Amino acid sequence: MAVRVKFTGSFRSLSGKNALELRLGGSSPIRDVVKMVVEELPRLAPVLIDPESENPRADLLIIVNGKEMSIMDRFETLIKDGDEVVFVPIVHGG
Repeated sequence: MAVRVKFTGSFRSLSGKNALELRLGGSSPIRDVVKMVVEELPRLAPVLIDPESENPRADLLIIVNGKEMSIMDRFETLIKDGDEVVFVPIVHGG
């Protein structure tokens, strides 16, 4: 089995993909999954990784199996084979 990572909006445009499958070999925190995505698709690094802390960006909207990760354990939320992770860009306007 694998983790299915989906991209919406500008993340889809930047990645050039609708989705990506990752093999974890066990459970991993979402912060590690984000880093794996960036390893596979380096063009996403500026929008997924904070350059100062080298951790996932705090303003990142990530849905795990239909639930927003901030209501779970944020970047420590464990992801396992069979899970679906969706990256949603946050759009600000004014």
